[in-house]
Amino acid sequence: MITLRDIKLRFGARPIFGGMTSTITARDRIGLVGSNGQGKSTLIRVLMGEQELDGGAVEKASYVTLGHLPQDGLAVKGRSLRDEAMTAFENVLDIQRKVDAASARLQELDPANNEYAETLEVIGALEHHLQDAEAHKLPSRVERVLLGLGFEMADLDRDCGEFSGGWQMRIAMAKLLLREPSLLLLDEPTNHLDLDSLTWIEQYLKSYEGALMIVSHDRAFLDSLTTRTWALSQGRLENYNGNYSFFEKESVLRRDALKRSAENQQKQIAETERFIERFRAKNTKAAQVQSRIKALEKIERIEIEDEEATVAFSLPPAPHCGQVVLELQGVEKRYGDLEIYRNLDLKLERGDRIAIVGRNGAGKSTLARILAGVEPIQAGVREVGYQVQVAYFAQHQAEELDPTSDALSIAEAAAPQGQGRRARTLLGAFLFTGDDVFKKVKVLSGGEKNRLALAKMLLQPFNCLILDEPTNHLDMRSKEVLQQALREFDGTLIIVSHDRSFLDPLAEKTLEISRDGARMFAGNISYYLEKIAAEREAEQAAAAQNKYAAGAKSSSQGQPSNSPTSEPSNLSPKERRQLVAERNRQLAPLKKKCDKLEADIATMEAEYGELETAMMDPAFFKQGAETKEKMDRYESLKRNIERAYADWESAQEQIAGLEG
Repeated sequence: MITLRDIKLRFGARPIFGGMTSTITARDRIGLVGSNGQGKSTLIRVLMGEQELDGGAVEKASYVTLGHLPQDGLAVKGRSLRDEAMTAFENVLDIQRKVDAASARLQELDPANNEYAETLEVIGALEHHLQDAEAHKLPSRVERVLLGLGFEMADLDRDCGEFSGGWQMRIAMAKLLLREPSLLLLDEPTNHLDLDSLTWIEQYLKSYEGALMIVSHDRAFLDSLTTRTWALSQGRLENYNGNYSFFEKESVLRRDALKRSAENQQKQIAETERFIERFRAKNTKAAQVQSRIKALEKIERIEIEDEEATVAFSLPPAPHCGQVVLELQGVEKRYGDLEIYRNLDLKLERGDRIAIVGRNGAGKSTLARILAGVEPIQAGVREVGYQVQVAYFAQHQAEELDPTSDALSIAEAAAPQGQGRRARTLLGAFLFTGDDVFKKVKVLSGGEKNRLALAKMLLQPFNCLILDEPTNHLDMRSKEVLQQALREFDGTLIIVSHDRSFLDPLAEKTLEISRDGARMFAGNISYYLEKIAAEREAEQAAAAQNKYAAGAKSSSQGQPSNSPTSEPSNLSPKERRQLVAERNRQLAPLKKKCDKLEADIATMEAEYGELETAMMDPAFFKQGAETKEKMDRYESLKRNIERAYADWESAQEQIAGLEG
């Protein structure tokens, strides 16, 4: 479908592509990866025909169409959301306009006129094209995609200019998906999506008929969708027949094999050079020497790229604080007439590690700001615990940086006295290396400013850390470094993010924010998504059962029934037995699960009670390592009991639905 043939490109003295060759076929799912600055966005511009090459060519079939979603910079206004999305079908709309114009002309013509018959034929041909394009289905397709991306029915008639930047990107994505180009090029498509929309678009793209090329730092998204990986590094393109996780493992194996080949080649070269030096002066060996010299000149030396340095850093120990870190009581928050929270209660305890999730616009960032104390509330109380020190990273914190200062000065000023070296280490972890640390803020890119703001915040002492979308401008390596530091952090952690692979190892609880309020789940993001999926399945099953019961009731109206059960009276004995058997088949594992959970809860609560009793004795806290071990066990039991109760309640709800 598309062939990259020996493409070459330089920016000044710097080589970007050094003769890359590869192909893209009709159903490829390609993840385009590489460190920042390796040319991912440039390669997309090359494919789109927006970047001239110094050599080589991009060859594609005439029928191939390309669609590109950039990271930002798109905005539309002047049309309703529905009408803007419909512009994705401009060719079909153009046919409809021609039909409308021809129909209007028909009204003016005399039926006896030859032009009348000709116009009728034109309308018939055009309507045939509309039928082929299934024009009658386009409005429902538009609604499906817009609702899947998080818009609501009430939004469809709003002017596009009323939507913020993140929603503008969703409008662009909707139009792109509706156009269905042969190759869909997505540059960081997950940055502006919440978990619901992310789940929807994953499922949508899995069944996409064309080819995909995705640039993303969300490894869970890449692993779910891609089956090939193009890795860009120092002007070269390496092809891997697998997703990102496959690439990670395979790239290590390839590098090891290349090292061995390079070592063997060096041995052969050294032997050849020794032979040449030894026999250069002997006339009897002149021909052999010349032959070896020519062979040596023809050898293509194996070059090993310098491994990217992995900069590790750790957060300082969290200063001691009270058991309750932050508490909200009866909080109300409004923006004008828009109510965000009413009577919100929330208690965060020392050591909590909470992920905040929910649809965009539900109030996740607002809650983070309220917890951080930077957002006023209309009613209720926000209480900060004993000796709690809160550090807060906002999505737009980079805007507060002094544009005249350089990165190193800002980091060193934020670091505690005598920790200048740690400031430089942290900058390195966030890709500020060499002379980059002396760059003025005013010349930094948006991503660089964001990383600098994050580094500055992490240098300050705290025992409660609140992060709002901290990974949006971090590459894979920086995210891993940050994730590892946060895993070792012994304070309280609250994160707003949609990045599942980043959150899963960090979160032990998940707080869902919705219009109905806030719900806490005793598990990480994977656990939360499983619970939500189970809830939706139960809702669908209940809806199907209600629909079935309503249909059965309607069909049996007016007919007497002596049956004491809720089953429809017009079922045959065999059908009734089958219905009961199917219900019992579904109930059995749920009841078994409840029995096991009840036994587990009883066992854990007994141990939990014993530890609580032991902790009443002052001698308990003088046992050194044994005290710490028992305290860790106490906290672990507490979390496991909460999780078991949540699982038990969910199973009971499903049982009630089936027995209802």
